[in-house]
Amino acid sequence: MVKVLLGILSIMTIWYLVIFIKDFNEFRKDGGLEEGNNIAHAGIGFGVNFFDTLGIGGFAPMTALFKQFNLVHDRILPGTLNTACTIPVIVEAFIFIKKVEVEPVTLIAMLVSATLGAILGAGVVAKLDEKKVQLYMGTALIIVVCIMLAQQFGLIKGGGEAVGLSGYKLVIAVIGNFVLGALMTLGIGLYAPCMALVYALGLSPLVAFPVMMGSCAYLMPAASVKFIKSGAYNRKATIMSATFGSIGVIVAAYLVTGLPIAVLTKIVIGVVLYTAVKLILDSKKKVLAEA
Repeated sequence: MVKVLLGILSIMTIWYLVIFIKDFNEFRKDGGLEEGNNIAHAGIGFGVNFFDTLGIGGFAPMTALFKQFNLVHDRILPGTLNTACTIPVIVEAFIFIKKVEVEPVTLIAMLVSATLGAILGAGVVAKLDEKKVQLYMGTALIIVVCIMLAQQFGLIKGGGEAVGLSGYKLVIAVIGNFVLGALMTLGIGLYAPCMALVYALGLSPLVAFPVMMGSCAYLMPAASVKFIKSGAYNRKATIMSATFGSIGVIVAAYLVTGLPIAVLTKIVIGVVLYTAVKLILDSKKKVLAEA
């Protein structure tokens, strides 16, 4: 089962890389690459994916850093988050998905639904104007903060011993993961809400990781291709994050233990909340300026 899943993922990765490299080379030859600090992009890619591997999450802190240092235009933030993290997340999948503790029907159904959600969501998000992206991303980040706080205070409970779903619970899981896949294209990470969904349905905690990791690894190439073809992403941020973010994943996976993750999570919550409020306020300013 693992070999089949990783084999399909390998094909999707090659497909994504062919499309991205072609687009990147075309714009580089035409002198159309975005302005930006390569060192900053490399550092953000390494750091964000390093902590993502340890369970902090990637999209929220990356959004905060891009906003803080004005590295990526707000309108293309969702696309850049997806394209910049695709390869590092796939590297995570190949490192960590060694044993699947999920019944095949449940796992495959949730992977397919998340991927379809991302494909449809990316097509919509790529066409949004800047103020809508700011408003929607700000709102999405508020949701992320609420979920992270709920985890910190132990409000998200549940879980059981089941390794598979059937009947109405399977339907809820499929619909829920479809929605989460679509929200990934808006910049809201899938890990925390997917874990909450898995626990609420009574699945074993062992199920959470392959479902979360598999969903992201499968949906991100598909969603990113949509953003690439729409031109709604930052190429320089993507290439630097793909390179140094993958290194960050490997370092975190093999060399680092014992970091104060609880403290880091609290810092991330504060930064994400600040970024969410700033995005929403920026959106309202544009609306008032146009009135």
